[in-house]
Amino acid sequence: MPIDGPPYVGALLRLSLQRVRKEMAQALQVAGFDDIQDAHWAVFSWPPPEGMRPSEIARRTGASRQAMNHVLGQLEALGYVERRGGGEGTRRLVHLTPRGRAACEVLWACLRGLHRDWAAEIGEARFAEFLAVLRRISEPELPAR
Repeated sequence: MPIDGPPYVGALLRLSLQRVRKEMAQALQVAGFDDIQDAHWAVFSWPPPEGMRPSEIARRTGASRQAMNHVLGQLEALGYVERRGGGEGTRRLVHLTPRGRAACEVLWACLRGLHRDWAAEIGEARFAEFLAVLRRISEPELPAR
C-alpha cells in the first residue's frame, strides 16, 4: 500500500480511535456504567482529572470552559466526579469519586486487553514499535505524568 495515498493519517487515527472508543463503551456497559455519554470521554481521558481545575481540563480537551463545566456538572450528578476546594480562597478542583475511579479501572482494563489483542494480532515487536511511534509523534501534546 503506498504511503502517499488515502486513507491519510488523520483518517486512520480517527478510525482507530472510533474502534477503541467502541470497545471502551462496551466494557463500561458490561460493567454497569451505562450512563457515560460521548461528551464525557474528554473527562475520562489520560491522565484522569485528579485535582485538576475545570479550566485545565477544558484547555487539555479543546472544550470551552462553559462546555466543560456543563459536562462536569453532568458527571457530578451521575456520581463520577466532585468539585471541591483545596483550602480557603482556592478554586474548586475536580476529583474522581470512587465510582469515577471504578469506571477508569474498567477503561484501563479494556485498554490493556486491546494492547494484548493487537500485540497478538500484529506481533509484540511490531506493536511495541507502533506504540513507540505514537508516543513520539504525540510527545509535544502528552501531559506530564
